Amino acid sequence: MVRTTSRIASVCALLALFLTARSPAGAQELNLEGDVPVLLQADEMSHDRELQIVTARGHVEISRDNQILLADTVSYNQRDDVMTAQGNVSLLEPTGEVVFSEYVELTGDLKNGILEDIRMILSDGARFAANGARRTDGTVHELRKAVYSPCNVCREDPTRAPLWQIKAVKVTQDQTTHQVSYRDAWLEFAGIPVAYTPYLSHPDPTVKRRTGFLVPSLGSSSDLGTVLRVPYFINISPSQDATVTPIYTSDEGPVLAAEYRNRWRKGEMDFSGSITENSEDDKRSHIDGIVRLDLDDTWRTGLDLQRTSDDTYMRRYGFGSETTLTSRLYAEGFRGRNYFVADSYAFQGLEEDDDPGTTPLVLPMVEYHHVGLPSSSGGRTRLDTSLLALTRSDGTDTRRFSTEAGWDLPYIGPLGDVYKLSASIRGDVYDVDDLTRDDETTYDGTTGRALYELSLLWRYPFSRTDGNIQQIIEPIAQAVVSPYGGNLENIPNEDSLDYELDDTNLFSSSRYSGIDQVEGGPRVNYGMRWGVYGLGGGYSSFLIGQSARLREDSTYSDDSGEPTRLSDVVARAEISPGDYFDLTYRTRLDKDNFAAKRNEVSLSAGPDALRLSSSYVFFDRDTSDEYSTSREEFRSSLDAQLDRYWRMQSDVVFDIEDNDTRSFGTDLIYEDECFIFTTSFDRTFYQDRDIEPTDSLFFRIGFKTLGEVATSAE
Repeated sequence: MVRTTSRIASVCALLALFLTARSPAGAQELNLEGDVPVLLQADEMSHDRELQIVTARGHVEISRDNQILLADTVSYNQRDDVMTAQGNVSLLEPTGEVVFSEYVELTGDLKNGILEDIRMILSDGARFAANGARRTDGTVHELRKAVYSPCNVCREDPTRAPLWQIKAVKVTQDQTTHQVSYRDAWLEFAGIPVAYTPYLSHPDPTVKRRTGFLVPSLGSSSDLGTVLRVPYFINISPSQDATVTPIYTSDEGPVLAAEYRNRWRKGEMDFSGSITENSEDDKRSHIDGIVRLDLDDTWRTGLDLQRTSDDTYMRRYGFGSETTLTSRLYAEGFRGRNYFVADSYAFQGLEEDDDPGTTPLVLPMVEYHHVGLPSSSGGRTRLDTSLLALTRSDGTDTRRFSTEAGWDLPYIGPLGDVYKLSASIRGDVYDVDDLTRDDETTYDGTTGRALYELSLLWRYPFSRTDGNIQQIIEPIAQAVVSPYGGNLENIPNEDSLDYELDDTNLFSSSRYSGIDQVEGGPRVNYGMRWGVYGLGGGYSSFLIGQSARLREDSTYSDDSGEPTRLSDVVARAEISPGDYFDLTYRTRLDKDNFAAKRNEVSLSAGPDALRLSSSYVFFDRDTSDEYSTSREEFRSSLDAQLDRYWRMQSDVVFDIEDNDTRSFGTDLIYEDECFIFTTSFDRTFYQDRDIEPTDSLFFRIGFKTLGEVATSAE
């Protein structure tokens, strides 16, 4: 016998000797051309030539074919091609898994053999433990009397059972199919058996998507009775998949829901829908989808499709809470300083008082916008053109063409005063059918208007710095000149129904949301902005302002904010001293007695562990709108991290004017590395035809790496 001793030796001469199968059959089984490179390190090695046994002792490390074997002692029988490893055995797989054992017998290529007292860590951190295992082809482990759990071991008491685990008589882990299967398995929670199944399987951590059943959910509803959902996922290709979900309801019959998703290099598609026949033999359905497609570097097109068979179906069956569905088909292009879009819209109102006959079909709506390059003086030109056609089965049909050319010139004076001079000219042509005018007569025909506007905006910021604090005081004034009488009675108002003066549009040349209505006559807007800013990021700011006209204009309602020559006063205050406090207050005050006509307050306070968000809204009724009502509402939500694992989320909506709670909900959530449990309680007071106010209690249990169990009661 020849004995060789080396300290942390790299023995290249033993590459073929130690781990390569000696027989030609072994080489053929490996399907290798020549020897596989092997690196061996150990404190001590010996070779018994008579018995053909090589032994390595002390910190043995063997690297072969992206596998690493660590052990205290390793011996290799060249005659039988059997390698035995003992003491602190670790096998590191190319997939990221690590296998621990006290004793293993493997073939020289490390692919086949037996392991005793095995422990395994998967690539996602989940763990297996078993009395023993058989290894086949280097890809299959058959574990006997095994335990699986992704939960961390208790540091104070490692012998304590994890939060949950699966115990099985036999577990098979197949790295080729990437599947883990269990025979005669028990689910234990906190060491207590809670469920048994003769067979269970799930993908290993390397699998992101696979065809199969998803976790079903079971619940009850006062409307639908018992509800059972059994989703089935279909992995069509790496870029597309589908989910088909049969839904059983004891009171209203079955529902079939489905979802399809597709992604490609220059686009995407998402569609979902459902269909059912209820207890009254009414067929009900919905569809909701989007398509996006980039045609080239300039052009792209898209589709938004939202339709339902009736007004309450989606809300009652839990497919959405929208009260208006919008479908859109469009194409748009971006090039340099130009933008073009061709749109078409179809709307479906789901409120009880919505009239489908008066809902317009928008086809087409074409817009083009251009912004020119700055000239030598700094001025820019702009061009905005649009073409619109609205068609109704019952009501006014409108065709409109509009184009506006403008020019803007910014200027900074020698004293730091800032100016912006703007000029524009616009022409609109309308062709209408069945337009009902204020005198109740009907108009059919073509009309138009030509408008101009000239405005000058002036700002003079004053800045002062004291230590880490900077203050800015900035008076602002704007003069706008345009002709009176732009809002003709033969021009329909389709896109400018909403007009209200507030802090966001005080210095806008037009405060309408569209172009059908225009602001006319000379006017002046003025205000004062003050701000305090800290170097640490905190700030406070305040804005107050008003608008004045040369004469009154009957275009504006009494509640718009400026029905007379002098408008109401608008103001905004913002306070944010740091990351843990944000307060915003917006208001509009009556110009005569400074009574509040509108108040909005929003507050967000606290760190992420205890965050409170609240808002208060009040505004008066618009007396020019017979359907308008006043509103006073309070909303609040609380997000609290109670400890490392528990958190709570609550929200409430309260109607102060009616002294009634509109909705309330709270969630209590437990989550750790392997388990999530959610209790949700919601109470809604909404009622619309066959939709009744409801109380719901929902429980969700999620076993991470396995799936979820969901139940609900309403």
